[in-house]
Order: sequence, then C-alpha cells, then structure tokens
Amino acid sequence: MWGFLKRPVVVTADINLSLVALTGMGLLSRLWRLTYPRAVVFDEVYYGQYISFYMKQIFFLDDSGPPFGHMVLALGGYLGGFDGNFLWNRIGAEYSSNVPVWSLRLLPALAGALSVPMAYQIVLELHFSHCAAMGAALLMLIENALITQSRLMLLESVLIFFNLLAVLSYLKFFNCQKHSPFSLSWWFWLTLTGVACSCAVGIKYMGVFTYVLVLGVAAVHAWHLLGDQTLSNVCVFCHLLARAVALLVIPVVLYLLFFYVHLILVFRSGPHDQIMSSAFQASLEGGLARITQGQPLEVAFGSQVTLRNVFGKPVPCWLHSHQDTYPMIYENGRGSSHQQQVTCYPFKDVNNWWIVKDPRRHQLVVSSPPRPVRHGDMVQLVHGMTTRSLNTHDVAAPLSPHSQEVSCYIDYNISMPAQNLWRLEIVNRGSDTDVWKTILSEVRFVHVNTSAVLKLSGAHLPDWGYRQLEIVGEKLSRGYHGSTVWNVEEHRYGASQEQRERERELHSPAQVDVSRNLSFMARFSELQWRMLALRSDDSEHKYSSSPLEWVTLDTNIAYWLHPRTSAQIHLLGNIVIWVSGSLALAIYALLSLWYLLRRRRNVHDLPQAHQRPPVQVRGLRRQWLDRAAALCWEAHAQQTHGVQRTSPISRYTDILRVPPGNGSQLQRSIFSALVVAWYSSACHVSNTLRPLTYGDKSLSPHELKALRWKDSWDILIRKH
Repeated sequence: MWGFLKRPVVVTADINLSLVALTGMGLLSRLWRLTYPRAVVFDEVYYGQYISFYMKQIFFLDDSGPPFGHMVLALGGYLGGFDGNFLWNRIGAEYSSNVPVWSLRLLPALAGALSVPMAYQIVLELHFSHCAAMGAALLMLIENALITQSRLMLLESVLIFFNLLAVLSYLKFFNCQKHSPFSLSWWFWLTLTGVACSCAVGIKYMGVFTYVLVLGVAAVHAWHLLGDQTLSNVCVFCHLLARAVALLVIPVVLYLLFFYVHLILVFRSGPHDQIMSSAFQASLEGGLARITQGQPLEVAFGSQVTLRNVFGKPVPCWLHSHQDTYPMIYENGRGSSHQQQVTCYPFKDVNNWWIVKDPRRHQLVVSSPPRPVRHGDMVQLVHGMTTRSLNTHDVAAPLSPHSQEVSCYIDYNISMPAQNLWRLEIVNRGSDTDVWKTILSEVRFVHVNTSAVLKLSGAHLPDWGYRQLEIVGEKLSRGYHGSTVWNVEEHRYGASQEQRERERELHSPAQVDVSRNLSFMARFSELQWRMLALRSDDSEHKYSSSPLEWVTLDTNIAYWLHPRTSAQIHLLGNIVIWVSGSLALAIYALLSLWYLLRRRRNVHDLPQAHQRPPVQVRGLRRQWLDRAAALCWEAHAQQTHGVQRTSPISRYTDILRVPPGNGSQLQRSIFSALVVAWYSSACHVSNTLRPLTYGDKSLSPHELKALRWKDSWDILIRKH
C-alpha cells in the first residue's frame, strides 16, 4: 500500500520553448516602462472618466460598446487602489500621485502580450508549419500599431485578445472533434469559444464580426455532421445541442451578466441620468430617486404633475409654460393666436408643474378618497403657476406650419372658444382600465376636438420663445413615436384651492412612500436601446478616417506629445507588414477566383474527390474552409480599420509557406532568401518607428522629417 513512498514521484511535461520565448518577448515589449509617459494619452482621457465612475459607483452611459471592456479597465484601477479622484479633462495632463498608472495599463498590456503566443498557436492549429507559426507570431510581436495600443489604457488590445481566443478555442475544439468528441478538453474548448465570443462582443460591437465568423464555420461543420452516416441520430442531436448551448446560449447569458454586474456597480445617480427615462432615474440612488421619494403612485384628478417627454431628443425636456404669449405676427408674416406660450423646457422649473383637472368639476384639489385617472378618461391640464388650461386649435404652429399651435388659453372675448379637452391614452397599458401611474405609465394626450396629439417637434423657438423647444398638435400621428409620449416624473396630491397656497404647495415634498424598483430586464432593455440610439446619432469623430486610408497607411494618429521635448507617440502601423498583408490577401482572392473559373471550364488544378483518398479529400476541403475563414477574418479587419486592422494572422502564413516539394533546390533557396529579406525589412521598419511607438526618445526636427514617409502623416515638429 505504501510502496509509492519507496520510489520518487516524477512529473514529466512537454514545454514548447518557442511558445515560452514568444510569451516572454511579448511581455517585455508591452510591459517595458509601462508607466511612461505618466500623462493622459489620447483616448485615456475618454476611458479614464468611466473608470472613475466605476470607482465612485456612479451611473454612466457610453455608446461605444457594452460595459465589459470598461469593467476590465476598471478592474486594473481597483487592483491598484484607485479612488477615482482625477480630472480627465485633457490629453497630456500629468497624472497625480493617487493614479496607479501601471495598474491601469497592465491588463491591456497583458492582453497585447498574450496575443503574440496565441497567434503562434492559431497558425499551428490550422496545420501550417512551425516556421509559418513563428513568422506570424513574430510579426505580431514587432507590429508598431499593436504595441502602441497595448501599452495604453485602451480597449483595442483587449478586443484583439478575445477575438484571437475565440478563433483559437474553436480550432482546438474542432481538432479535438476528430479524436476525442465529448471529452473534457472537447467541452472545455467549445465552452471557451462561446465565452470568448461573448467577451469580444461585450467589449466593442466590432466583436460581432468574429462571433459571426465562428458561427458561420460552426454551421458548416454542423452541416457536415448531419451528413455523416457513421453517427447515430442521437449522437448527431447531442453534437448539435452542445454547439447550440455553447455558442448561442452561453454568449447571451454572459452578455446579460455583463450588464447585470454593471448595473450593480454603478447604482448612484450621475451626470448621464437625464438620458434615461424617469423610471430608470428613479431606480438610482440619489438624483431623481431622492426627489421622487414619497410620491403617490396613482395619478388622480387634482394631482400636480410634471410631464417629461419620453423621446428625449434633441434633449430631455418637460412640458412648460410661462406668462409670455406668441407674437401676433411671426417673422415670415404668418399670424398667431397670441395665446400663452407652451414649450418644452430642458431644466427643472416651477413652471413645469401642471394640475390634472376633471372637466366636470371646478376643484383643483384631490378629493378624499382620491379618484384615479384611467386610460380613456377626459382631462384638462391646468398650468400650475398661471391657472390657464392647455389648449390647441386650428392655428398653425410657429415653426411647424403643418401642425397645430399649442397654447394656454387666454379669453380675449373674440369668439375664439377654449378647446382644452384631452383624452388620456396609456401606451404601455396592460388593459383598458389601467390607472395612470407616476413614472411607470407612458401616456399620450389626444385633443378631443381635433384629434391632434400633443407632440414635441424638437425645433428651437426664436428669442421670443427663449430658445425653448416647440410643442405642437400633430394631426397625422401614425402609430407610436416617443415624441408624442409623456410620463409623470414628479407628482403630489394637491390639497389647496387658493392659488397663493397652491404655489407654496408646489414646492413642498410629498408624504406617501411608494417603491418603484425596475426589474433588471427592464433596465437592461432601456440601457441597451439608449446605447444603440446614441450610437446611431453620433457625429463623425475628429480623428475618424476611412478604411482605405488604413489599408494604404495614408493616415496616422498623434497620441501624445511631450510638453517640453519632441518626444511623441503615434498610432502608426509597420508599413512593410501592412502592405504585404494586403497584397497577400488580394493575390489569394484573385487566385481563388482564377481557380474557380478554370474549374468551371473543366480544368481541375486541384484533384477531384474521386482522384484522391477520402482522408486527403477531407484535408483539402478543410484547407479551403480554413482559407475561406481567413478571408472572412481579413474582411473583419477591414471593417474595424485601425482596431482590428493590425491583427489578422492567416494572411501572413501563405507568405511564409515553403514552395511545393517538387520545386528545385535553387527555387527553395531563392524563396527562403526572399522571406528573410522581407522579414528583415519589417524588423528594420519596426525599429526605425520605435521612437514614435514608445515615445521615449526626443528626435531632432531633421530626424522627425525623415520619419514622415508620406505627406499625409502628421508627425509633429516643434518650431523652436
């Protein structure tokens, strides 16, 4: 029983020294002097503010992508003990002593470093030679743009890492499929593929391209499984179910988990609250939640309310009125009703308060017990400070002549009767008897006389309207649109009939406490929709460029300039690697088209299935599939132009492959010499551009001009 104690315990392990060396060189190139420069570099000013929000647990909204990438950067700040106290207001600002620069830049640097050995493994899993794998990894190692992005507090290197991890994991899973399906390693790599795809999408939406690539290749392989007659129906079903769970269910669950953790971490009110709905704001600690605490839930006749437009564009605003009237004659010569102005005002103000009045009664107070307002009820909206009723009629709006003017009615005794009856429609009702609820209900006001709907047009009124937003009656309202939908944000039960007492009452807090906690799915849905809506509205970035400019390296981005010397950091790719990679892609695509055309003419450069053994045929098909996947990967790179443009691996492997075995020794020698010369030139370019990659060397104006290889490159040269 104790015999094992008589013999030494021996552990053997296979260590790939090439992989160890690549990892070590990757870490050295990315971690060397990581804290330099100790200043805000380019988009660190952008991501840094979100890290501070995480540290202070303040809610924020960023339309650049889901929150997982921000949480990765924030993890670095947390590990370094960052308290979030730093003013991220300009590029080049010196970091204060409380900012752990090394820790904040560590995780992107590690991701960039590990991408080098991962490139090596991907090429090996594609069954290329060790020489090709080493060449691809070394190209990743010396690529200047990748080094620059990896050494800063940016998301690009983290995105590239998870993209490569997704591809590597699926290749390993696919290779496990041949000899050990449903083994522990088979499950591990399949599951890791789904996790990596979800992480890639969770960092930036550009990760969707990698996810679609993996799903496409997996779908092709699943189709082949369906046609495999050696597998039973149960076995095929288990294969398909495993892939569906790992590649569809797990990514969706993880994506939701990213938002769940995000909303747990940032639960306090912040500067981005106004973008969200009133219900979302009320779910945050402080801010609107503090204002609305204790409000009645059900709106009743006599309630005092503020009405916020749900659309929130061009800015969030509230239904508003004031003593001023519309001009008798507009600048274009059209006339108005000269009634009291009604606008949408983007700030909290006492003139935003309205009283929900029962048209059948004169009281402006809530009865006892309160009579709740329901879907379909007729109401009048009385302006709290002027006691004039919301009105619309067949008079053109000031800036939208095809819509009706909305005003507060003033009786001028000129045969223009009040038209101030509105029908309440609860848009998100569960039934036709639903009660109008504070914050939760989204409502429309339909004018009884003209069927016009109360709408925010979004146009800014002239100076006579104090540049506030125009409110109109929209006659031709087709279906649901956020500009016609409103919700009650602040609410109290009115108890005073006298106007002076009522004005004091409008500033007093409510007494009834009602909880309005939104479910996670409701908060997630709104946050996701807001992110996508803001993303679609984004104007062009000042540093934006076209994909073609990056393919030809006609552009660069100046990341940082030393305040006293000429030391500077640029996002600038290795021109040898980029140009040769693009040429290799073009040549491969042309050759593929050429062979397809020749096959159409019944010229078979590649043997047909009946001319090869089955194993070779499967290998040939897999080779074509791998190359097709490589082409898709390159298309992904072209889409991201500058984020993923530097990461494709497979395009380099064809360059590094030795010629066919039937070539002469002279041909192989010439090919090898060309590869050595090509790689040496890439290393030379990398070393030449090194001062602009690390920014640790001050160059003379003459040296900087010598680095401006293209007139379009913006190399900064000081005049003194």
